[in-house]
Amino acid sequence: MSKAHWDKSFSEEAYVYGEEANEFIRASSHLFGEGEAIACFAEGEGRNAVYLAKQGHDVTAYDQSKVGLKKAEQLAIKNKVTIETAAVDLTNEKVPTAEYDGAVVVFGHVPAVDQPFFMENIINSVKAGGLIMVEVYSKEQLAYGTGGPPNEQLLYSPEDMLSFFKNERHIHFFYGEVTRHEGKKHNGLSHVIQVIAEKK
Repeated sequence: MSKAHWDKSFSEEAYVYGEEANEFIRASSHLFGEGEAIACFAEGEGRNAVYLAKQGHDVTAYDQSKVGLKKAEQLAIKNKVTIETAAVDLTNEKVPTAEYDGAVVVFGHVPAVDQPFFMENIINSVKAGGLIMVEVYSKEQLAYGTGGPPNEQLLYSPEDMLSFFKNERHIHFFYGEVTRHEGKKHNGLSHVIQVIAEKK
C-alpha cells in the first residue's frame, strides 16, 4: 500500500494498532541479547520499537510514512525512551548491510512482486548470528476478516516465506491461527506466519 495510504491511516490522533507491542514479539524478545542494536521494519507508529527500547535495546524504526514515524517518536517520549527513525520505502530503497544485531517485522505487507526485495533487504541488514523475527498475515487471513489487507497479493504464503529465509537457520516457524487484539484494525482470530531465523 502507498505512502499516501499510510500517511492518511496514521493521521488520526489515536494509535491505529494500539500502543502495546505485538504479542509474538513480546513472547520472543527474550531471545535477543542484552542491549542489542535492533531494527524494526514497516514499524508504523512504533509500538514494537518502543517496547524493545524499554527492554534496553538500541532501536531504529523504519517506515515509509513520516506521519507514522512522528507518532513513534511521540510514543517513545511518552514511555521515556529514545528511538531512531528512518523514512524509507523498503521495497526499493536498500538499508545498511550488516548494521544490526537483530530485526523485527510485524504485519509488514507489501505487494507479492516486492516481497523478495523487502525480505532480502531486512535479512541483509542483520549481522551474522543475529535474529530476525517476523509475524505477518497469511493468504488464509482473507477468510477471517479480522485484520490485514483485503488483497491476496499483499499477503504471504508459507512456501514463499520459507524461500525468503532458505539460507538462514530456522529457530521457529509457525503457520496457523492466533488471536490478535491490536488497536482498532486487528481484532480476533487470525491466520499468520511467524518466523524466527538466525542470520548465517
